[in-house]
Amino acid sequence: MFSIFKKNPLKKLTQQYNAKLEQAMHAQRKGDIRSYSMLTAEAEQIENQIKVLEKAAQQ
Repeated sequence: MFSIFKKNPLKKLTQQYNAKLEQAMHAQRKGDIRSYSMLTAEAEQIENQIKVLEKAAQQ
C-alpha cells in the first residue's frame, strides 16, 4: 500500500556513481592522479553495490 513512498536505492547509488566519476574526471584534468585513482576506486565500489542490488531484484 505504501510502496510508492519507498526510495529506490538503485537510483541513489547510480547518482553517487555518476558523481564520483565526474569528480574523478575533474581530478584527472587537473593532473591530480592520486585523487583520480581514489575516486575511481570509490566509483567501482559503488558499481559493485549496484550490481548486487540488480541481481537481487532479478531473483
